[in-house]
Amino acid sequence: MKGISINNFDLNGTSYPLIWGGSAANYTIGSSSDYSKYCLPGAMSTDIVAGKIVFCEALYDGSGILLANGIGTIMADVLVVDPDFAFSFPLPATLISPEDGHKVLDYIRSTDYPTATIFVSDAWEDAMAPIVVSFSSRGPNAITPDILKPDITAPGVDILAGWSPIAPPSIYYDDKRSTLFNIISGTSMSCPHASGAAAYVKAVHPNWSPAAIKSALMTTAHVLDPRKQPDLEFAYGSGQINPVAARDPGLIFDISESDYINFLCKQGYNTSTLRLVTGDNSTCTSTTPGRAWDLNYPSFSLYVLDGQKISATFTRTVTNVGAANSTYTASVFMPTTISVTVAPSVLTFSSVGQTISFTVSVDGPSISQQPITSGAITWTDGNHVVRTPLAVYNYIPGAPYNLESDTSYTTPTKKTVFKSSSIYHKNGIMRHLKTRP
Repeated sequence: MKGISINNFDLNGTSYPLIWGGSAANYTIGSSSDYSKYCLPGAMSTDIVAGKIVFCEALYDGSGILLANGIGTIMADVLVVDPDFAFSFPLPATLISPEDGHKVLDYIRSTDYPTATIFVSDAWEDAMAPIVVSFSSRGPNAITPDILKPDITAPGVDILAGWSPIAPPSIYYDDKRSTLFNIISGTSMSCPHASGAAAYVKAVHPNWSPAAIKSALMTTAHVLDPRKQPDLEFAYGSGQINPVAARDPGLIFDISESDYINFLCKQGYNTSTLRLVTGDNSTCTSTTPGRAWDLNYPSFSLYVLDGQKISATFTRTVTNVGAANSTYTASVFMPTTISVTVAPSVLTFSSVGQTISFTVSVDGPSISQQPITSGAITWTDGNHVVRTPLAVYNYIPGAPYNLESDTSYTTPTKKTVFKSSSIYHKNGIMRHLKTRP
């Protein structure tokens, strides 16, 4: 039976007695099988658990078994049906599916002397990769829907990385082990990948602005398979970073300080609030609030009020950073229900650093309750491919932005409070770990 965890405890294949947590209640403190089956700290009887592997009906930090002198734990949690990242525990542990959990429980109840062992973790090639992990934030951009978010994705799941020797190496706060490396997941892992890629591009082009570097990373990203990610661009943005291609993007979408000021003014900033950002004497007196379709961003986001027609015109300017004499031709990839026109559709450059502007007009029927329809505009000169995603979706004023559609279970309202290493909390990956009624 296969499970998922980061387990470097070696039991050498030795089998140990296997029990169900519900049969090891610590009745002295008033516990019962209704609590001990979740293997919560203090709910377990040390006399029963000692020297055994315990099957638990919840994903927890392993401390309940550890403190009761257990050997290891097998966990199955109905709230974590299909885990796509792994935890490290303070003892041999693995997380299995709820279906396999039923099999383990049946085995325990039907066998006189059930036994089990837990092997050291082994990696395998995931045929579904790359996909965006479940705990990663999704779009749309609730504050500025004219800007498609996220921008891009980077590897952030089960990453081997440096680790503070004084920090607990597992999700159990009192884990006293010390290590210089760990395998962890979260935005704290994808961020250094993206930062490193940006630094790599900056090393090649030291005079490029942050916006130019972002543009290079976004327009050259690996395109992800939309069939594997129902949230589409709201999950992966332009795709997964491709640092090597970003060194030579061909065209870039650069953004100046004045462009950002114009954008903020259109978003409703007044002169006072604008100066809190700029720190200078910038003003918004000559700008009328409106849609930010002219911010020179390397993606296109069109939110449409529920029930209204699709209609927008975006303005963009690209800078040639490829061959001096080059011609780029636009191609549009979009569902046939939406019309996209690029003008001009051919851009001819005669020098490096030359800029040319173009417009993108998007038209279509009235839409209602449509989370996202997406495609892309691609410019190519036969050598470079400059890709910018385009997302069209409904906007309902006041509605929460939550695209998660998993309603297969009812989540308890009380959350477990873990004191584990802060990295797990900052990444939001502890959200599935709940207490039971």
